Amino acid sequence: MTTLEMPSDEAGARAVQDSLRARVVLDEPGPPPGTGRVTGVDVAYDDERDVVVAAAVVLDAATLDVVAESTAVGRVTFPYVPGLLAFREIPTVLAALESLPVDPGLVVCDGYGRAHPRRFGLASHLGVLTGLPVIGVAKNPFTFSYEQPGPRRGDCSPLLDGDEEVGRALRTQDGTKPVFVSVGHRTGLDNACAHTLLLARDFRQPETTRRADALCRRALREATA
Repeated sequence: MTTLEMPSDEAGARAVQDSLRARVVLDEPGPPPGTGRVTGVDVAYDDERDVVVAAAVVLDAATLDVVAESTAVGRVTFPYVPGLLAFREIPTVLAALESLPVDPGLVVCDGYGRAHPRRFGLASHLGVLTGLPVIGVAKNPFTFSYEQPGPRRGDCSPLLDGDEEVGRALRTQDGTKPVFVSVGHRTGLDNACAHTLLLARDFRQPETTRRADALCRRALREATA
């Protein structure tokens, strides 16, 4: 596991991203979809109290049954800066992952990996720090462009920064808005999309994200009660 560096300002954060980005592994396909375990991570904030809560929920990839879950409570120590959100979240997310009683397998972030202006979003950052395969599945395309994919589940189109494909817009349910899938670390884009479709069996969002979101919101209410 790589040591977590927490910079004190924006320039330091960008330097950390530049340093760690070179360690992202992009030439591994990742675990086969529908096998092993897959873990969703998400965070919730109380901005008035500068509290952040992270949740990690481990599912059986074949059945989507919950195998294990954990939460962690931390303080927000870095300002809100678009493109640098990982520095607000990652210490608490790491704490939640480290307290799991089982190996997390593939990790799914509610956010971005390569689909990031510096090609180093939360999914990439988390992957390099932990060594785990990680993908990002986001609700919006950030600053990138795409053509609408076809209307059916499984239809997709490139998420583009100029001519570079940084991810894919993926339709997970017929007639719903797409989600935006990008590679974080140690997983290919085709594989990331296949995992996302299997995890989004009944809803637009992957079950990993839905369960982690519900758990961190509940834990935040308890932590700030």
